[in-house]
Amino acid sequence: MRKSREEATRTRERIIAAAAEEFREHGVVATGLADLMKAAGLTHGGFYKHFASKDELVREVTAATIDQSPLIRQAGAKRPGRKGLVDAVATYLSPEHRDNPGQGCVLAALGPELARADARTREEATDGFLKLVDVLAEHAAGMRPDEARKRAIASAATMIGAMTMARMVKDPELSNTILKSSADLAVRCLE
Repeated sequence: MRKSREEATRTRERIIAAAAEEFREHGVVATGLADLMKAAGLTHGGFYKHFASKDELVREVTAATIDQSPLIRQAGAKRPGRKGLVDAVATYLSPEHRDNPGQGCVLAALGPELARADARTREEATDGFLKLVDVLAEHAAGMRPDEARKRAIASAATMIGAMTMARMVKDPELSNTILKSSADLAVRCLE
C-alpha cells in the first residue's frame, strides 16, 4: 500500500527533525544515514525515497533549523532596546546552549562543516547568518541602518565563534569565561 502525500510529507519532516538534532549533536560527517534514520524511527532503505542525497538533507536541515537558534527565539520576543539585546545575547551565549548543541544554533554547531558544503547549502547558511544579523541590528538603537548592520555582523560572528570555542575547550572555567566576555563584547558592538 502506497503512502499518501501527507504521510510522505510527515515522514520527510520527521527525518529532517531527527537529522537536525543528530547533525548538531554529532556533526554531519560523524552521522551516518543509518544513525539518523534510526533516530527518526525508520529504516535506512527509506532515506532515498525522501532525499536525493545527504547533501540535500544537510541543506534542508540548515534552512529548517535557523529559527531554532536561541538568539532568534529570544530576540523574537521583540523586546527592543538594550534589555532585549542583553537577554538575547545572554541566552545565546549561555552554558545551557553550549551544553545542548543538538537543540541549538545550527551555525555554531556545524559552521566548519557548512563551510565545506555545496554552494546551495552555503547559501542557506548565509541566509541564516543574515537572519541573525537582522535580528541583532533591530536592537541597535540610534544608529544608521548601515552602521547597525555592520556592527550586527561583528556581533553575530563573535557570538557564533565564541560558542564554537566554548564547546571546543576542555577547561570549564575557560569555557565560561569565553561565553561571558564574548557576551559583553557582542552587546558593546551594538551600543
